[in-house]
Amino acid sequence: MFKLDHNGNVLLDINATAPPSAAFVIEALEKSTFCDCKIDLDAINNFFKSESSESILIVASKHDAALEVVINDDKMLAVGELTTAQGGKLLSLDVAKKQLVKAGIVRGYKQVFLEQLLQKQLKAPAGTVVKGVLAKGRLPSDGLATKLTTTVKTLKDRLKTPKLKEDGNVDMRDFGKLASVEPGTVLIRQQPATPGKEGFTVTGEILAPKPGDNKQLVAGEGTEISKSNPMELVSTISGVPVEINNGMRVDDIFTIADVNVKSGHIDFEGSVIVTRNIDPGMRVTAKGDITIFGTVESGELTAGGNITVKQGIIGHQKPEDKSLSCKLVSVGDIHVSHSQYCYIEATNIFIERQTSHCIMKAKRLLQVGQTDLPKGKIFGGEILDATTLIAGEVGNESGAKMVINLATSGAEITADTDNCFKDLAKTDQQLDTLQDALEKADQVKDTEKKNQLIAKIGATQLHYCQQAEQLEKRLSTLDHDLHDLLSDANLAVNAILHSGVEIHIFDKVLKTTRNYPPCNVRLQNNKIEIEFKTS
Repeated sequence: MFKLDHNGNVLLDINATAPPSAAFVIEALEKSTFCDCKIDLDAINNFFKSESSESILIVASKHDAALEVVINDDKMLAVGELTTAQGGKLLSLDVAKKQLVKAGIVRGYKQVFLEQLLQKQLKAPAGTVVKGVLAKGRLPSDGLATKLTTTVKTLKDRLKTPKLKEDGNVDMRDFGKLASVEPGTVLIRQQPATPGKEGFTVTGEILAPKPGDNKQLVAGEGTEISKSNPMELVSTISGVPVEINNGMRVDDIFTIADVNVKSGHIDFEGSVIVTRNIDPGMRVTAKGDITIFGTVESGELTAGGNITVKQGIIGHQKPEDKSLSCKLVSVGDIHVSHSQYCYIEATNIFIERQTSHCIMKAKRLLQVGQTDLPKGKIFGGEILDATTLIAGEVGNESGAKMVINLATSGAEITADTDNCFKDLAKTDQQLDTLQDALEKADQVKDTEKKNQLIAKIGATQLHYCQQAEQLEKRLSTLDHDLHDLLSDANLAVNAILHSGVEIHIFDKVLKTTRNYPPCNVRLQNNKIEIEFKTS
């Protein structure tokens, strides 16, 4: 009934088969081998409507699968629209690739995209349109900015992390010890800016990326760019690292305006300078010097070097245990303008004007007043220890009790001396025992055994003899130290020594019952004597 010509048309021979209607022809086509071909409905219907006399009618045609490549306006996506075959050939991979090239697809193509689209023509009905992505462009990736990674804890970091107390609460005054670094410590590592990654369209146009912002690593004071690695900033001195813009500096002297709740307690390996004041309840600890240009009120200072307070130090007596709220302890010297209700401990203590109701302990000198002729006032409180105390006025007119202890460390020297004598007695006893053993060994008849015993006892004797010699030297040193300490022990008063002052020098005591003019109070002939100064 139907036949195919060389042009791919399906022909119906009207003379050989006279179909009764258009519906009959269409139904016959759908049941024939040409069912997948494209039926020309218009030609069939027109033939029967016009009662045409044509003997051959084109009722259908074969069509191969066809691919149309559609590129978006921004050229970032190419989509394939595949019309499935109608009685014709399936679209092959090679032919499809040529279509992509013809459409101008240069980049972003993946063969798997095309294969997935071609697979659809096997299942889709004839003559339908199936779609699939064929190529994707890529947007540019902007570069990353220079990244500076801090490798040490800075002051800024410290202030973010208050310490936990034992009860689990946070101490908002205590941020822990200031981070310090040694020379050669890596402070910052630099990761250079990246240029970014270029993008492209499916037609091959390059999309330029935006390069990352480039930052120059800045070496502040006390730092340098590493000679072995230009991407590292290292410290050149010991101190505290402080952030600056795009870099860091290292301060060997930590400087701060005020020590308060906002700053937290200060704990630093080097020296500390406070340009203003220290608020109540705050602590400053330094391995070096501490210098305060303002005042210290009920604060606590601890220094491995000297402590200097340009103005006053002021505390109060705590009601719960009668301790003092202000405390200064220094391995070196302490210099303050004036003090009140404070505990002060140092090698030497210098108070420019006056001190009242303080507890003080100096290994050597405690001076109240200017250097040339100290005439400062000291009253109330207690001197726990000092070798020499120099002041203008000691005590006050009311005769209120005041205790001064000089050469208190002599008790430690005496205790050490007693221990040395005990050790020396034990050593002498051991030597006596060894001497008896040596005499007995000399009576042994076996020569070899006798010689071995004598050698062993002799070595032990040598050990105890050396120990006895060291103890005797130690006793001599302690005797000289005690003699020097008691000779130097002196209360020098340049104006007036009031009544009611209890003076202890080593193990002797003198309590003043009246006022004295300028004088020196010393230990002479095993008792405390007051020597008046001649003008």
